[in-house]
Amino acid sequence: MAKKRDLHRSPPTSGRRENQIKSSSRRPEITHSASSSGAIKVVAFFIVSSLIAIVTYWLTQSSPSHNNESYVYQRGLVTTDTNYQDILTENMKVSENASLRHYSYPVLGYITPWNSQGYEMAKRFNSKFTHLSPVCMTWDDYLLGIGYGYPVSIASQQTSLVLEGRHNADRGWISELKKTGEALILPRVVLEASPEELLRKKKQRNKAIDLIVTECKEMGYDGIVLESWSRWAAYGVLHDPSMRNLALQFVKQLGDALHSISSEKISGQKLQLVYVIGPPSSEKLQAHDFGPKDLETLSEVVDGFSLMTYDFSNPHNPGPNAPLKWIQIILQILLGASANRAQNIAPKIFLGINFYGNDFSLSRGGGAITGRDYLALLEKHRPALQWDKNSGEHVFFYPDDKDIKHAVFFPSLKSISLRLEEARSWGCGISIWEIGQGLDYFFDLL
Repeated sequence: MAKKRDLHRSPPTSGRRENQIKSSSRRPEITHSASSSGAIKVVAFFIVSSLIAIVTYWLTQSSPSHNNESYVYQRGLVTTDTNYQDILTENMKVSENASLRHYSYPVLGYITPWNSQGYEMAKRFNSKFTHLSPVCMTWDDYLLGIGYGYPVSIASQQTSLVLEGRHNADRGWISELKKTGEALILPRVVLEASPEELLRKKKQRNKAIDLIVTECKEMGYDGIVLESWSRWAAYGVLHDPSMRNLALQFVKQLGDALHSISSEKISGQKLQLVYVIGPPSSEKLQAHDFGPKDLETLSEVVDGFSLMTYDFSNPHNPGPNAPLKWIQIILQILLGASANRAQNIAPKIFLGINFYGNDFSLSRGGGAITGRDYLALLEKHRPALQWDKNSGEHVFFYPDDKDIKHAVFFPSLKSISLRLEEARSWGCGISIWEIGQGLDYFFDLL
């Protein structure tokens, strides 16, 4: 998430496994006598009635109630056989009860100021989320090299650390969220400080942690989402075993510090730490990759790992946003080798799901698009949408005004539902980048 592509992204169908109901075919044995046949009939009636009631109860518990099904399922919109007309007609329609949650594991939603619709979506669908992470910045901040989120960065004199970004926080919006919903508010913090200075010097580490904890106290936050691993990898420090150990120790120290402070929102709840991690670059882990051992090292002090399983393709290598098979491989690498790890750590993995898409020119690159861009393309070109089995995504093609062919990959109800089901099968949470970029009816799946 630490790249300028953040402007557009850029950090499971309700086909849940149904309980198999096996009703016994063995009939209850009843002793008959001539003098009590009437009483026996009454007893038999009640036994049969009880059996019917029990079976009916379990059937209703094992399959979703029609009344509780979301609008998009009732309308049959979660399908590979979708078309542009249905998307244009239905994309703003959701269930009347917008507060009903369909995904029982943690759901983290990112909100960015350059897609202001995210602020409205956070209020409208507040109860769908367990965590909300505002990314408070302006592009001026980014261009000045200060960073984004709530970045901790070295001041111009490079003698101390300063926390930038508070002036961008929308206190009124945060206060409204706290009053109307249960979602925890965890702003994103990006460490822009030089890791050589920050990690090697105890005073610098303590200062950075103190700044973050103080900010949470003064602003009434429920913790933070921390992004630092990608920055440290970019600096090249993770190849050094001693620096890598210091990096892990810093995260552990920060987690302990946050967990020592009580949340204002929930009695008994401590401030939380969600840590952003990128997907391993290959099955053979590289020195800079965040891998299974790192997960185990930090699992005691980190409340959630925001896994960036998106941005698989780019303008130089056009293709799907997040192929399902790739996601499955990533989860297998991180969780699959150990049953204990899968059981204990999986609930802390927040599988990344993109609400943005990409419009790739097949000869000149291209880039990310939001829901508004996508709908405009559908309206203009009226394309035939194709289901790509290999990636589990919808795609369509169109020629632009210069007759250059484009391929558009954008999330659909079906593609999102498959990823939710994958996360559910592992027992994982999800993280959405970001909620101002998608279509309204995506929230009906959550």
